[in-house]
Amino acid sequence: MKRIFSVIFCIIITISSISLISYAQNESEKVTVNAKAYALMDVSQKKVLLGKNEHERLYPASVTKIMTLLLVIESIDSGKINLTDNVTASTVAAGKGGSQIWLKEGETMTVDELLRAAAIGSANDASTALAEYIGGSEEGFVRMMNDRAAELGMNDTHFENCTGLDDDTTDHLTSAYDIALMSCELLKHERIQNYTTVWMDQLRSGATELVNTNKLVRFYKGTTGLKTGTTSKAGHCVSASAMRNGLHLVAVVLGAENSSDRFEGAKALLNWGFANFENVTPKVEPGLITDVTVLKGIENRITPKLEMIKPMTLESGKGARLETKIDLAVNVEAPVEEGQLLGSVGFFVGDEKVAQYSLTAPYAVRKMTLTDMLKRLFSALSVKHNDYEVVEDDTSEITFGTSKNLQENTPQDIKTETGMPK
Repeated sequence: MKRIFSVIFCIIITISSISLISYAQNESEKVTVNAKAYALMDVSQKKVLLGKNEHERLYPASVTKIMTLLLVIESIDSGKINLTDNVTASTVAAGKGGSQIWLKEGETMTVDELLRAAAIGSANDASTALAEYIGGSEEGFVRMMNDRAAELGMNDTHFENCTGLDDDTTDHLTSAYDIALMSCELLKHERIQNYTTVWMDQLRSGATELVNTNKLVRFYKGTTGLKTGTTSKAGHCVSASAMRNGLHLVAVVLGAENSSDRFEGAKALLNWGFANFENVTPKVEPGLITDVTVLKGIENRITPKLEMIKPMTLESGKGARLETKIDLAVNVEAPVEEGQLLGSVGFFVGDEKVAQYSLTAPYAVRKMTLTDMLKRLFSALSVKHNDYEVVEDDTSEITFGTSKNLQENTPQDIKTETGMPK
């Protein structure tokens, strides 16, 4: 009897343990972020993985400078400006308060030096000098900022300056979602990581020291940036990005009560993302994409072109269950335009479609004309005529036959039963 009770007790303990483990796993999926709003987004697809009040319009403080940095980097990459260009500080730039490198009016620094000051030290004077250099004035640059925000779909955003200083504004607002969007866009430019991942640097031959305001650069594995911000209106804010095993994430925290809460919140979001998602780049076997018949075309068949497949972010484990389904036209009638849609490749996990890519015509195929038909007919007849040839035998008698069986069927080879020529 005691043994029976022991067995039952063990079963109960086992079931309880399983329940506790399951409960612990569910609890681990919950992320605690002490802030007004937050958003966790994957860089490759710009998809929100976790969020709270992510569209609430709030003050961003110096996180604003992500857009400033984006426009600077885009100007460099497009050739509009160069890292070695000299920029002279204006009265307006030199007069900016808050975080600064104490630019003096008329002082000259290179774009590279000012970019380091803005990205690492969050310098308002350096940011303004760059804005004036690119936009002609800070006002002109702010128009560029708002235009770029509209292009990126940042519908919750309105910028009034390039620094995030908000003492004199009530409408310099954005959201955690919009900050994540522009952060992802900035991270497309790998050059920016030469600045956002630097912990300490120097300017003016060592006279000015820069220390990164983003502590995660020093303490969080895989950090790629990005930017902090703090004002009395905004509270403590951060857009923190990191990459592990090919998975690139951005965690935005707005309106935290203290610096510790913003960094701990960002870490919690990133840890949750890396624990629950994976980066997958699916592949399609070339043999699965067959030719499409072109009806009435100058060409009879065309091989569809698959657009470039990008990495995707999936819940952990789903990558192994990814299936490919190809939807392709059997035929298409000419004319076929270059880039014309011929089908698609879909990637599924069960019944859930996680991505779809187009199959298109790699070049144009025009419709066959009457002239084309006649040329093709004459070409076919010419080929058929060449299957025959004229042969002259030893007796100078001319005979005709196919090239394959001509000589073995000539009259002189046909004999009678007596062995004499017929």
